[in-house]
Amino acid sequence: MSHPAFGLPVGRSLFYLVVARIAWGTAGAAASLLYRVSDIGPLSLSFWRCAGGLVLLAGVLAVRPRRPRAQAESGRRRLLRILGTGLGLTVFQSAYFAAVEATGLAVGTVVTLGAGPVLIAVGARLILGERLGRGGIAAVAGALAGLAVLVLGGETADVRPTGVLLALLSASGYAAITLLTRWLGRDGASGDALATSAWAFGIGAVGLLPLASAEGLVPHTAAPGQVLWLMVYVAAVPTALAYALYFTGAAVVRSATVSVIMLLEPVSAAVIAVAVLGERLTAATVTGTLLLLAAVAGLAFAETRVAAKARRSRPVVPA
Repeated sequence: MSHPAFGLPVGRSLFYLVVARIAWGTAGAAASLLYRVSDIGPLSLSFWRCAGGLVLLAGVLAVRPRRPRAQAESGRRRLLRILGTGLGLTVFQSAYFAAVEATGLAVGTVVTLGAGPVLIAVGARLILGERLGRGGIAAVAGALAGLAVLVLGGETADVRPTGVLLALLSASGYAAITLLTRWLGRDGASGDALATSAWAFGIGAVGLLPLASAEGLVPHTAAPGQVLWLMVYVAAVPTALAYALYFTGAAVVRSATVSVIMLLEPVSAAVIAVAVLGERLTAATVTGTLLLLAAVAGLAFAETRVAAKARRSRPVVPA
């Protein structure tokens, strides 16, 4: 099954989104480790993430063969895509790193991703006219229930109002990126995913440079090797790779589906918190994680059915 405008199978798009979300789930854990071993701040970390992602994607774009696009994109739409994505990405990741620093990895992640589906669902209904349907409503409700269990059932969570507000700001940035990507991708005049990501990182790096310089651009640490490889990892995996996959998949899959697939991030973050950061897995964490996985599987299945129905309904043109 393929999207009519892009020729990209829906199943592959869903896979791209899942991989992107799991990779993003490691960014907060890497940030937590960086905060432990250095004095780097959230704005400086976000700047280096954008700068590193830009360098990596620029290298890929330089050696990648040129590929024709299905439909040319006007200069105005391209400018809107680049600026909107760049600004949204800057707010999303900077506010998220600040939330992790203020209120911890678990609370910062689940609040960001708990608010995200609600904001995206409302925006998709008001702006894109998308309907969730009964299955979609049930999946989103199950996902939010899982997040509620994770937040309210945590025994050691330290919820701080400033961190919660920063997480809500981060969720707003993510919702804006998702809705813009889907809206611009509706008629097939979509820009290249890698180029969009590279431009977005460039805008983020330029905008964050003055703030990062005031915060302290170069971190002080007694473990420079550990800080270096963590920053390289943040730039490569949850940034260059994950955003390229995300923009590719989000232009094909419905916004409601994207909003629930984003909930895979706290699952991967919880696994890393236990395996790397030494956090204890509670009954609430297990229950919430299972609810999230069930919601993701249900909505992904619904997305595949919708795509199959749309394909069957298209008229067959004789050869």
